[in-house]
Amino acid sequence: MREKTSAASETGDNEWYTPPDIVLAARAVLGGIDLDPASSPEANAVIGASRIWTAADDGLARPWAGKVWMNPPYAQPACDRFCARLAREYAEGAVTAACVLVNNATETTWFQEVGGQAAAVCFPRGRLRFWQPGKESAAPLQGQAVLYLGPDPVAFRAEFVKFGIVVTRR
Repeated sequence: MREKTSAASETGDNEWYTPPDIVLAARAVLGGIDLDPASSPEANAVIGASRIWTAADDGLARPWAGKVWMNPPYAQPACDRFCARLAREYAEGAVTAACVLVNNATETTWFQEVGGQAAAVCFPRGRLRFWQPGKESAAPLQGQAVLYLGPDPVAFRAEFVKFGIVVTRR
């Protein structure tokens, strides 16, 4: 699936991609990105994942492994399914580390599930500016969170503190 955000609420367009500075920080923490399971060729020009799954591929039906970057579709039930899959794959060891960008909907089941696996979370100050080729950037109607599932929350904090508050597990 292609990266989708609630920025669509402002424009009627569902195709919005992760800001490059967030991607660069995630890539630095992960040491590279093996898989983006909810992507497109346009988004991957910035993400730089070794492998992507697009909407046509159905990333939920494909194998996940290694270091994962994910900005899942924000519409339900897709967001719930992608976050549940990430939490499961990480718990089972197929995904060794991941950064996931989602709405900061901390009360939701899907956020609690993936957040329960997270070693650290960044709550960016302000709203992120999502992009799309050939369009003006847009900010969604609510704030976001970047969750880190992996062995090095110190590295995550070092990279993401410039964006906002970073909370790590003790």
